[in-house]
Amino acid sequence: MQRRTLLKLASLPCLVCLPAFARQSMALQISTLIEKDPATSIAEKVMEAAYRKLGMNFNLHYLPGERSLRSANNGEMDAELYRKLGMERDYPNLIIVPVPLLTYEIVIFTYGTNFVVAGWESLRPYSIGFVKGIKIIEQNTVGMKLVPAPTVRQAFQKMLLGRSDIVVANRISGLAALSELKQGDITVLSPPLATFPVFHYLNKKHEALVPALTTVLQKMQKDKTIENIQTSVMAEWKQNE
Repeated sequence: MQRRTLLKLASLPCLVCLPAFARQSMALQISTLIEKDPATSIAEKVMEAAYRKLGMNFNLHYLPGERSLRSANNGEMDAELYRKLGMERDYPNLIIVPVPLLTYEIVIFTYGTNFVVAGWESLRPYSIGFVKGIKIIEQNTVGMKLVPAPTVRQAFQKMLLGRSDIVVANRISGLAALSELKQGDITVLSPPLATFPVFHYLNKKHEALVPALTTVLQKMQKDKTIENIQTSVMAEWKQNE
């Protein structure tokens, strides 16, 4: 079994083994959510640093949530920038790079609707705005009244127009959008619905890159490069509020 696995890996195209000039000319195509926010900026900067250490670079493509995943899974894109654990169950061609890039916190944003937050089931009486393609929200609100939107900013605009009662989104993404909208009347309910790490995913055709990226990201985690990027991005965002 072990020998078969080694032979399989040996047969894969080893991009890391290519000369530096060849790797630099082979920019990967990476998809991510259409939302441009602090969470995406953190993941992008972390992965830019990681790929740079391997002598590689990438082009980032902002796509609607479901399309981003499908494009990475079918090989149209080389990778998905960041998603939660377990995406390979529904997208079997995706392989996780098992080092977290940041922590996601899913919270409820409200414009005058207040209630006791007691898990996902407490959302059932309300119409729920969210960004289409965010799997954890879709999976935990089956059968509820959903009001999808392409971006969290548009989800907030729908709520302000009375088309939804609440918006469920990543905390820092939502706060960034509210800052852009200059909207101070939308508040966050507590506690969070979920808190979890997110990871980079490669299409299986680049399976040979997983060990090298894992090693690089582990070193970046240990020497606090990832933490410093997170702090820098959040400080820059707060400065621009």
